[in-house]
Amino acid sequence: MENRNTYVVATIRPWNLEVYEKVLSVLPGDWHLISDSGDLTAEAVARLAPRFVFFPHWSWKIPPEIFHNHECIGFHETDLPYGRGGSPLQNLIARGHRETVICAFRITEEMDAGDVYLREPLSLQGAAEEIFLRAARTVGEMIARIVETEPVPVSQTGDAVVFKRRKPAQSEITEDIADLDQLYDHIRMLDAAEYPRAFLRVGPFVVRFSHAQRRTDRIEAAVTITTGDEE
Repeated sequence: MENRNTYVVATIRPWNLEVYEKVLSVLPGDWHLISDSGDLTAEAVARLAPRFVFFPHWSWKIPPEIFHNHECIGFHETDLPYGRGGSPLQNLIARGHRETVICAFRITEEMDAGDVYLREPLSLQGAAEEIFLRAARTVGEMIARIVETEPVPVSQTGDAVVFKRRKPAQSEITEDIADLDQLYDHIRMLDAAEYPRAFLRVGPFVVRFSHAQRRTDRIEAAVTITTGDEE
């Protein structure tokens, strides 16, 4: 039987974990955190019988038994159905977007295709880690509102646009990047913990860039240089 005041949050990123500890865990109800993929099992969730299972920034496949038997809610940084799929933040910035929407949606078999509970605006200014921090705070507010109001989700409408998950090799700075604005966007959209930083190959060296600042006529950034065999 469902415990209507029990909630599970499954997340792995430091910014989401901080929001859980400071915001969500102190909300009314019985809150449980899963931060290891091995702990997310159908049996573990069934024992808790939660009202909702929230997935802010989860990188592993969710067992179907979990989202079939429990109301599972994911969060995606595009205005669904636009931008379903992987690497939403990077794909948005690469396409020139400066603003987006975070959608709280019902997790189903089809990726990012479930009914939407809430939509909230999100600025895409700054480095990726800054954006993720803003997104985590917004997601925390959305979770609190869902728990309090239990909104009825509505179907996505319009044609789906699907993003492909970016690969580490796509972090390389290539000749396709034609001006300083594009280069700045390329560096900043990859500037977050555990993400493959923008890089150049110079002879036997790999030059990685972070903490970029856009000036009027230039970009200033931190640089790390390694040999290619240390990638």
